[in-house]
Amino acid sequence: MNRVLREYRVFGAQPRSMRILLITNIVYALVLPVLEIFVAAYVMRNSHDVSKVVTYQLAIYAATPLAFLCNGYLLGRIGIQRMYAAGMLLSAVALMVMTSSNVITPWAIAISGALMGLASGLFWANRGFLALSTTTDENRNYYYGVETFFLTISSVAVPAAIGWFIEAAAHHGWVGGDRNAAYRVVAVGCLLLTIVASVIINMGRYANPPKTRFVYLRFHTLWYRMLGLAALKGLAQGYLVTAPAMLIMMLVGQEGALGLIQAGGGIVSSFILYAAGRLAQPKHRVAVFAAGLLVFAAGCLVNTALFDAKGVLIFMACLVLAKPILDLAYFPIQMLLIDTVSAMEDRNQYAYIFSHEIGLFAGRLMGCGLFILLAIFVSHRAALKYALPTIASLQCGSIWLASHLLGATARAKPAPARAHQEIVEVVHR
Repeated sequence: MNRVLREYRVFGAQPRSMRILLITNIVYALVLPVLEIFVAAYVMRNSHDVSKVVTYQLAIYAATPLAFLCNGYLLGRIGIQRMYAAGMLLSAVALMVMTSSNVITPWAIAISGALMGLASGLFWANRGFLALSTTTDENRNYYYGVETFFLTISSVAVPAAIGWFIEAAAHHGWVGGDRNAAYRVVAVGCLLLTIVASVIINMGRYANPPKTRFVYLRFHTLWYRMLGLAALKGLAQGYLVTAPAMLIMMLVGQEGALGLIQAGGGIVSSFILYAAGRLAQPKHRVAVFAAGLLVFAAGCLVNTALFDAKGVLIFMACLVLAKPILDLAYFPIQMLLIDTVSAMEDRNQYAYIFSHEIGLFAGRLMGCGLFILLAIFVSHRAALKYALPTIASLQCGSIWLASHLLGATARAKPAPARAHQEIVEVVHR
């Protein structure tokens, strides 16, 4: 209890705006596993086509940069916390649209994917800026350590609970014994949670980005390299979301197995991540980043070599550990680069958040495109078996690039941007 109280005092010592943002993200963390795992499982169950699962994810990614662009203009008129709440609520609405029909048609994929992409864009654009404006480079490791700790806890509890509920509904005849009806009950629960999260974020006071230009085509060389790092990260993002559901539904079992495997892999990683966030310093970011990439690559290689239920279990264990470790290192690197380059070029920081999303989209397009081409021209089995290790191998180049970016940033040492200083002062007041 003394240790718990000490950790609570550390949390209480953080700025109020940062604490409210973290509490909001903790509540919404209960929704994210549904959006990232069980939507793909729902598409897989009702279409029996892995290419449709990836196409749905690609539709999300295509709409996300458009949402970032619209968000940039709307922030001139609407408070950022309201835009953030709108993104969370819209994600629940998109989930209800997807689960409203048992027939997965191309139009259903396009409409629900576009809605989810708009929701994702509004959510991540504002989440990124809120994290940037309420933290500093000194406390970002702590911020992302706490956030990823609860994200990982939710990735344990939520999939296990939902997998059990869907299987129990079919076994005991709940909601008519229909698994699709059980998905709809889950969608309603997600809507209620997003309403709670929206109320919490509006309890805080946050400053919008300055009303200046945010669309640029030319940047400092450092930022072009950061966009390269973003593209490498984007290569695997589609697989991180869709591969677990596709592999488990194809090689292991039903939704119950999906939930149990997610839960088993996340128990240990949640505590490792919290400890890393509390103890890791900025100088450790490349080592943490490299560890995440190598664990992911190892899981992909084992899955390809075995390609059976045992291989899927090992891959899932590696994935559940690697994904939050990568985020724990990547986001502080991204924020530091935004601080540095925005100060050097004297531009609105949202300009870098927006262009970063374009870099991610380029990588997502290439990664998902590779999978779809393999699925169409070779086979679905080959796409699942060989695309993952190919992407993981390419991603290992991110280790050198991240090290180079941090070294170049340390040498630059620009004065903090005036706009960022003003935002931090307003938020802290």
